[in-house]
Amino acid sequence: MKVAVAQFAPTADAVGNLAVIEEMVREAAAAGAELAVFPEESMIPSEAVASLREAAAAHWPRFLDTLAGLAAAHGVAIIAGGYEDSGESLPYNTLVALDSGGQPLGSYRKMHLYDAFDYKESREVQRGDAGPCVIRIGAFNVGLVNCYDLRFPEFTRSLVEMGADLLSVSAAWVRGPLKEDHWTTLLRGRAIENTCWVVASSLTTPDCIGMSMAVDPLGVVRAALGEERRALFVVDIDKDRIDTARTVLPVLRNRRIIIGPR
Repeated sequence: MKVAVAQFAPTADAVGNLAVIEEMVREAAAAGAELAVFPEESMIPSEAVASLREAAAAHWPRFLDTLAGLAAAHGVAIIAGGYEDSGESLPYNTLVALDSGGQPLGSYRKMHLYDAFDYKESREVQRGDAGPCVIRIGAFNVGLVNCYDLRFPEFTRSLVEMGADLLSVSAAWVRGPLKEDHWTTLLRGRAIENTCWVVASSLTTPDCIGMSMAVDPLGVVRAALGEERRALFVVDIDKDRIDTARTVLPVLRNRRIIIGPR
């Protein structure tokens, strides 16, 4: 399966952000991609608005409808992140997945809020409690991962236990001391320990690093971007590489401690 991984710098103009996404979906489709992965906050970045609750109420329905239309028009499945109205004082930070006909495959409300490195996402966003989400696109079971989730190996392992063989990471990975190194190390680590594919898309707003990447099940970086403000790559992912990795490195079979649901 060909997967397009996009990075860009959304602004306070939610309509303009959708126009950028449309251009990039068209580019992905022209390259033969079956899936296009976009960052967390593709709808609108949190720092660009005075009230995330109002932004979610105003823009989330149009965001979903437009993504569905783009997926259907171009025949490309889409994963992207935005802020979903919760009906309460704080919105959800939500990843949505649509198939190539524009039909919803599933959504994931971020469980691990970024209360770290002197930031407090829980002041702005309601924690999701519906649990991890795995969807089917083509021949792959895709686990949805939202930014800070990447730092929790039990979360990505739970997705693999649910059948995921591709982890799709949408992020707004904030730059800072050691943060770039953490990003690349964690992406490769999650791929290696789970012997699965990882594709990761990150924002390129001034506070975020970009550095979108695809990593194969043995930890080899197959494609990567730097800090390009708007760019995408297309990577071929295949089941044979998973089979090879799980034959020579059968870590999932060799486990002796398995942590089940609480």
